[in-house]
Amino acid sequence: MKKLIPSYVRVPLIFAMVFGAMEYFIDSGNQPAFIKYPMVMLFLGVFLFLLIAIEIVMSAVDNVTYHLLTEEQKKQLEEAQAVPFTEGEFYKGIIKKLTRSKEIDQEADVMLSHNYDGIQELDNVLPPWWVYLFYGTIIFAGIYLVRFEILGSDNQAQEFEKEVAEAKIAVEEYNKTAPDLMNKEKVTLLTDASSIAAGKELFMKNCVACHRPDAGGQIGPNLTDDMWINGGGIKNVFNTIMEGGRDGKGMISWKATIKPSDIQKVASYVLSLQGSKPVNPKPTEPEAKKWVEEGAKPAAADTTKVVALQ
Repeated sequence: MKKLIPSYVRVPLIFAMVFGAMEYFIDSGNQPAFIKYPMVMLFLGVFLFLLIAIEIVMSAVDNVTYHLLTEEQKKQLEEAQAVPFTEGEFYKGIIKKLTRSKEIDQEADVMLSHNYDGIQELDNVLPPWWVYLFYGTIIFAGIYLVRFEILGSDNQAQEFEKEVAEAKIAVEEYNKTAPDLMNKEKVTLLTDASSIAAGKELFMKNCVACHRPDAGGQIGPNLTDDMWINGGGIKNVFNTIMEGGRDGKGMISWKATIKPSDIQKVASYVLSLQGSKPVNPKPTEPEAKKWVEEGAKPAAADTTKVVALQ
């Protein structure tokens, strides 16, 4: 039996189509479906085995059927198989339905009276595929008109804006439970109002018992000057809050209570209070040293005595 596509092409092609469909429809995250779900791999293995088995059985049936034919039937089969696909009746029938063109011996039926220097015009009908495509565009235009101009459905720009808004909500929901990757090396000073406000809220909730609402210091040190026990600047203040102060007498580590990105906001809020001069600040401890950021120009000395962050 004549086959348009050989088995060594047909089997991999069908298997690839089924494999691609399973990968598309099965939600497996970042992993391929056949790795995340072993049953998928088992199914694909069985499916491939069945494909090969079917090809073997079909080939065997063809061989048996061929040997049952008479010599005349075998000759007719070989002649039919020798005909190119484009010369076959099946192919010609499809082309005729798509074009509805007249045969050469029927051209007189569609010949027009026009004659231009011996060139005559034929009144062939338009190809059906072209006509159907044209009708399809008219139907599409009608649906488009009703949907967007009459019913007022969202256009592409509006759909994009809605999807962006939905994506922002999804990101915010994800960030609530996502792993926090902020650390001392990546931390930067935040200066926007929303971050400072969030840092102030956390400070008032967790830090005022030791540092007072104005950060002037109580059990803990004054946080509003440039004198620091464990170093100033965003990286050192972040690390002190994250890991705790001096062993045995300093501040506890807050990393188990406040997530790193929120600690960044608290540290930024603390640094925003520099130079605020609270009333009756706690005296500076002996271990505290003046902190100057790298590359900063020397400033005039501050005569106010304040205490460093533990």
